Amino acid sequence: MMAKVVALLGPTGVGKTELAIHLGRTLGGEIVSVDSRLLYRGMDIGTAKPTATQRAAVPHHLIDVADPDEVWSLGRFRQAVLEIVDGISRSGSLPILAGGTGQYMTAVLDGWAPPPKPADDEIRRRWEGFAAENGAAALHRRLAEVDPEAAGRIDYRNVRRVVRALEVVEWSGGPRRDQPIQVPAPFEAVRVGLRLPRSELYARLDARLDRMLADGFVDEVRRLLARGYGRDLPSMSAIGYRQLAAYLEDEMAFEQAVARIRQATRRFVRHQSNWFRSDDPRIRWFEPRPGYEAEVVAYVTSALGAS
Repeated sequence: MMAKVVALLGPTGVGKTELAIHLGRTLGGEIVSVDSRLLYRGMDIGTAKPTATQRAAVPHHLIDVADPDEVWSLGRFRQAVLEIVDGISRSGSLPILAGGTGQYMTAVLDGWAPPPKPADDEIRRRWEGFAAENGAAALHRRLAEVDPEAAGRIDYRNVRRVVRALEVVEWSGGPRRDQPIQVPAPFEAVRVGLRLPRSELYARLDARLDRMLADGFVDEVRRLLARGYGRDLPSMSAIGYRQLAAYLEDEMAFEQAVARIRQATRRFVRHQSNWFRSDDPRIRWFEPRPGYEAEVVAYVTSALGAS
């Protein structure tokens, strides 16, 4: 029989971590983080990483497996999740996928496989050299000339992604090859979504940021910078790290950095809603109100039995 998993979806700060732990303890599950930032050691406060106590309550996977300067591609991440899910299923436990990175979750659940990588890095090095000599904006204009659609969805400041898009266009002979390949996922997924009214979620996120700052978020970023992890690293694009790095490097006031973190968090919430649309018939949505966990457990138990 095909393996079965539970996937917890929804915006950041809505309560997926707490629900995942409750399901894991109630249903005999293990949690697989599908969050591209929880991979990194030393990035704990700003990523809202599960605490040591939470991780001791239920087995967790794909947390603290890389240093901040190690790059994990979408393909590598997806393969790691599939292997972990297979191992959990074979052990007789229930895999519970939880995380806020919509692209990664979609890749896992819907069977996205990224396009193959060119055989050598010559093209990449050439475009990186062009960016170093001419700037990120000029590099992005080149992409707009050959693949306007990719240029429209990639921020010009994300040089790594712009280079990758140019690399694939040049290597494959056209932009249409730079599309994920869809392959069937090797499991059946029960999708559970959490949502709250936007204003309520924003208030929760504001309060969470205040707690992060009180818990030492600034010092966490200071330690990362002191260890040589620059804010240009992909890992440091996690919300809050680059803004606080700019503050620590005297490029903006603390209040301005905090305001930008709040703005970026709101944009991220809106972006997540585009990935996990409320009208997706595969997702059963719940609001995390007092006592709702029992309703989720009942639904998941029934869905797993019927699938």
